[in-house]
Amino acid sequence: MTTKEKSKDTAKGLKGTEAHAKTRVLLALWDLGGTDEEVKKGDLTERVKRTNEKAGDYQGVFEQLQTSGAIAISKNKISLSGKGVEMLGEGLKNADFEFDSQLGAKTGNALLKWLRERGTPVNGATATSSKATEKAIASYDEFKPVALDVYERLNRDYNLDDLVPIYRIRREIGERVTRSQFNEWLLEMQANDLVQLIGGEMTDITLDKAEDSIKTELGAVRYYVKRLSSKN
Repeated sequence: MTTKEKSKDTAKGLKGTEAHAKTRVLLALWDLGGTDEEVKKGDLTERVKRTNEKAGDYQGVFEQLQTSGAIAISKNKISLSGKGVEMLGEGLKNADFEFDSQLGAKTGNALLKWLRERGTPVNGATATSSKATEKAIASYDEFKPVALDVYERLNRDYNLDDLVPIYRIRREIGERVTRSQFNEWLLEMQANDLVQLIGGEMTDITLDKAEDSIKTELGAVRYYVKRLSSKN
């Protein structure tokens, strides 16, 4: 790509366009675990900047992503929101997106990880993950066993000591259920004494994690789920 071919949103110091830089930043942040925990801004910048680029060249990119709600920045740490994951998927699907320098093993492996876990277009077709191909959840009776299965898996695999963050369950179930249905049905599970929704404090709380938790009718925020019954 020549200088004349670069789009008008090319930022001084960046190689390629800001649109491409945003996709690279989101991919790196996703690969570094930004959906589950905050990532040091310096670590992310070192991961994405290329030869002759400076950390400051990405400041505008970070600001735009924060404004759009794709990322949350707290002091010198960054986390990736659900919207950011969606933007990453759209960026990778965009036919205009390309890497304009040597890919590198970390970026290549991140793309493979995304392909295996989330799916990406291949030759005009969409290669989707098993999660994406699962049918939508249409009722509380369908939602209940799925939510409990996700709870048990997360609790077991991550040693969560029977307190599983609500945002993690929501993100695991994904687009199979709407946000309002997820809230309604999880609260119904509590009313039926299957689970208890717990507030308290979340030490690594970010704006997107708070948004993916649940707010009760009285305005209290619940961050965790604790299972009370083994009955489905």
